[in-house]
Amino acid sequence: MDISLVIDYLLFLPGFYLLIKGADILVEGASSLAKRLKISDLVIGLTIVAFGTSAPELAVNISASYKGQTDIAISNVLGSNIANILLILGVSSIIRNVTVKENTVWKEIPFSLLAAIIVFLQANDVFFGADTKNQISRNDGLEMLAFFIIFLYYIFSIAKEENIFEDEIPKLQLSLGKSIIYIIIGLILLPLGSDWVVSGAVRVAKFFGISEAYIGLTIVAIGTSLPEMATSVVAAYKKNSDISIGNVVGSNIFNVFFILGVSALIRPLEFSTKNNVDVVMTVLASLILFFSLFVGKKHEVERSQGILFILIYIIYLIFRAYIDLQNIL
Repeated sequence: MDISLVIDYLLFLPGFYLLIKGADILVEGASSLAKRLKISDLVIGLTIVAFGTSAPELAVNISASYKGQTDIAISNVLGSNIANILLILGVSSIIRNVTVKENTVWKEIPFSLLAAIIVFLQANDVFFGADTKNQISRNDGLEMLAFFIIFLYYIFSIAKEENIFEDEIPKLQLSLGKSIIYIIIGLILLPLGSDWVVSGAVRVAKFFGISEAYIGLTIVAIGTSLPEMATSVVAAYKKNSDISIGNVVGSNIFNVFFILGVSALIRPLEFSTKNNVDVVMTVLASLILFFSLFVGKKHEVERSQGILFILIYIIYLIFRAYIDLQNIL
């Protein structure tokens, strides 16, 4: 057996650990350094902490785009967004009902829905007669980043008014030297872990005869969403619904407009029409979340709805596996 094949298999799961640990160390070191430089909690929250939970997805996508594994780059984002709503928010609401603020209901969730719709419009060039092949081009990536800047401006404005993020900022506890060492270690672990995950995902897909897209939608997407899972579940347990729902919705917007935007700038992302089922599911997940807030207790995701979210997620994964199996046969 090819030794490189064995190495890829062995390093696949440890790669996830390095991704998550690298993101955690990077956030802690960068936050401590920023506090020492007297940068405000608001700025730290809007940048380091907000980006930190999505650092694994970003690292995986940069690696996948650089290697030309565009199926993994696209499906990682779509899979993470679907898992964020149906799995992570589902689990969080089972622990405790998640109350959603008016702003989130009418502005942030619709913005998340818009992100999914834009992916559909940009990826299906042939359907709309704009090109001879389907891809998310570099121009599309620039458009996504423009939307991301608009979203950042909106978040900055409400954060300034409400002084949010302070509970998420690590207290000043690291020396200057230790902070820098943490940042360096985090910056080493993230790309190393992402390289192991992407290489392993490709090998696993080929070995089992399933698509890279399905591996990206499931193992890679769920693995890179573990920081969001931890944040939202702990927040729900501590009765902090704002962080629980805000982490999920904000991450979904960040994933599309920033991570997918950056990925497309590195390399245009070729898109297969069979992956439209994942884009449609991303749109449906946002719609399900939105309409669930008007069923039962208004603006609240209840325990029964959380169970339904998880059931829908399981059904989707089974249906997606069936599609993959049909393509193999």
